[in-house]
Amino acid sequence: MSRVNAVIASVAVSLLLGITAKVYTQENAPPPPPPDADSDTVFRVNVDMVQLNVAVIDRKGNYVTGLRPSDFQIVEDTIQQKMATFEEGNQGPQMLLDSPQPRPGSAAATPAVGPISGANVFILFDTSNYMYRGFVFAQDAISDFVRTLDNAEKVAFYSYSRDVSRDALLTADRSQVLHGVRSTVAGADAALYNALLLVLRDASKYTGRKVVVVFSNGPDNASMVPPEGVGELAQSEGIPIYMISTREAKQDPLNTAVFERMSASTGGQAYFAKNWKEQEQAFASVREDLAHLYSLSYYPQPNPNRGWRSITVKLVGEKSKNFHIRTRNGYRPRPAGFATDTSADAGGAR
Repeated sequence: MSRVNAVIASVAVSLLLGITAKVYTQENAPPPPPPDADSDTVFRVNVDMVQLNVAVIDRKGNYVTGLRPSDFQIVEDTIQQKMATFEEGNQGPQMLLDSPQPRPGSAAATPAVGPISGANVFILFDTSNYMYRGFVFAQDAISDFVRTLDNAEKVAFYSYSRDVSRDALLTADRSQVLHGVRSTVAGADAALYNALLLVLRDASKYTGRKVVVVFSNGPDNASMVPPEGVGELAQSEGIPIYMISTREAKQDPLNTAVFERMSASTGGQAYFAKNWKEQEQAFASVREDLAHLYSLSYYPQPNPNRGWRSITVKLVGEKSKNFHIRTRNGYRPRPAGFATDTSADAGGAR
């Protein structure tokens, strides 16, 4: 790993342990000291089970349904993997393998597959001064999105400008989330990547499928963490990021490239809406995507690579010629013995 990437990862760790922006709930965490630019600390994620959200699209852009486990092939680096669970849409998981026994001298396996029918949805809303003109329209689009998330397990809602607010913790009660949406007020600068890092940290505590949906109207001008570190964390945690933004945001080529790269690398998508109607269409597209994802998982075969591990999901036979697959492209394992949260809400699935 290069020193630049190591510094990026080090910053991500610092912010993961204590977000620099204020988080308004029952407690406010003080900002951590500035990261050491010379640090070689590397953030790695330990996994006992790798979970993948996979979209399969035909040449006309339609979702492909009815595929079976035998239609998929998973390769980690150059090592073919055995699928452990398989789920299409919200039909419930098929268990294909028993949980492996922990290897001598390694951390105990804690697969914790959990309920993976449906997905926990974490929504992050930009309330910075970039949103002044379209604030109410954005609230309406998000509210409609929340109301129509019939297949989601639970929903959480966050907002951010320079600071981050947990407006509605993960809940099955849509009215709490809608109240959180309507309670937001416009702020000042935008610290998108600080906020996104905190949302990913919260989402990683839960088992099963989870996604992050971001509505951002402009570039980040206040974060201390770079998008590369946040994107790598989302990949390693197996959390797709869907970015919904506006035409104003797309006018910044750098911002556009970051949004598109982050969403693509995690298995999500980026949308740039010209008006409020296209905002609603973008949210509807995200909802359709969640309803048509395949969920695959595997227990990694022995792999000496302790750095970044690439993941490739392929279709076998004639299907491979006609269909396109979208999923995350890799993860970083955590060294054996790295402490993990073993509370009821935490899980070992990545």
